[in-house]
Amino acid sequence: MRTMLGLFAAALLLAASIGNAIGGEKVIDDFRSNPDQRWRFIADTVMGGVSTGKVAFRTEGGVSFAEMTGEVSTANNGGFIQFRRKVNAPPEGITGVRLVARGNGQRYFVHLRTSGMMMPWQYYQAPFEAGSGWREIPIPLTAFKRSGSLLRKVPWAASIRSVGIVAYGQDHTAKVQVREIGWY
Repeated sequence: MRTMLGLFAAALLLAASIGNAIGGEKVIDDFRSNPDQRWRFIADTVMGGVSTGKVAFRTEGGVSFAEMTGEVSTANNGGFIQFRRKVNAPPEGITGVRLVARGNGQRYFVHLRTSGMMMPWQYYQAPFEAGSGWREIPIPLTAFKRSGSLLRKVPWAASIRSVGIVAYGQDHTAKVQVREIGWY
């Protein structure tokens, strides 16, 4: 009986520590508390493009999320809208980015920037599909493609300094919602 109680107690402790790792330090944002102070919207207009959009932070049915909407245009050498935030170095041992998202069926991207990037056009990029229902989307760091040959092939986790959700590369109407983003 003592052995059974000991095993039960150990299992509870293990479950609690796993829950804390997933729901605590590994969550970048759940959009509940003043997300407008951490995230900023950026469009290609900063470099002469003509894309338009916005990010809004909403709560519906007790679920908080970021919603980016807009029109992406490749005219005038443009082609993106995004919302981005700075992050502290991820916890040791992470192997990817995880988000819970939904949208209008379009392809969107996660962009990562690292401490060694000096130019605004440098980033690592990985695609994801945003369908009509909430879906957890894990993206391994190995799936991120570098924007230029001078960058490492795979982003070094400890050097990641910002994360962004991006509508990019084609003329389309963007609507993507993200209710959580984190590391795994």
